[in-house]
Amino acid sequence: MFSLTVRDHFMIAHSFNGETFGPAQRCHGATYVVDVTFKRPDLDRDDLIVDIGLASQVLGEILAEFHLSNLDELEEFRGRNTTTEFMARVIFERLAKAVQRGRLGDTAKGLTAMCVTLHESHVAWASYEGAL
Repeated sequence: MFSLTVRDHFMIAHSFNGETFGPAQRCHGATYVVDVTFKRPDLDRDDLIVDIGLASQVLGEILAEFHLSNLDELEEFRGRNTTTEFMARVIFERLAKAVQRGRLGDTAKGLTAMCVTLHESHVAWASYEGAL
C-alpha cells in the first residue's frame, strides 16, 4: 500500500458538556496540526498517489471553514462535544466528499483509504481512518 501525507493547521475555540471534561467545560482554544494520509494499492500512470498541490489546497479550504471560529456557535455542531476525535471524522467526511466530487483530480480516483489525524499537542492526538 502506498501512502502520501499532507499537513496543515487550524485554530478554534470550543467548550465541552459533561463532568468528564472538567475545566474544559469552559470555553477554551485549541490549535490543531492536521495530517491527512491518502492511501492506494498502486501508483497512477504518472507514479503518483494523489496530486500533493490539490490535496493541500482542498484540505486548506476545508480547515478554513473552522479556522478562528468558536465551534459552539456553529449550528451543525449544536449539542455535540467537538472533541479531537469528533473533528477528525468531520474533516475526513468533508475530504471524502471532495474526493468523490473530483476536487483532488483524476489521480484521486485510485485512492482506497484515508486517515485524518488531529494533533492536539505534542503528546496527544486522535485519528479517523476509513475506506474511500
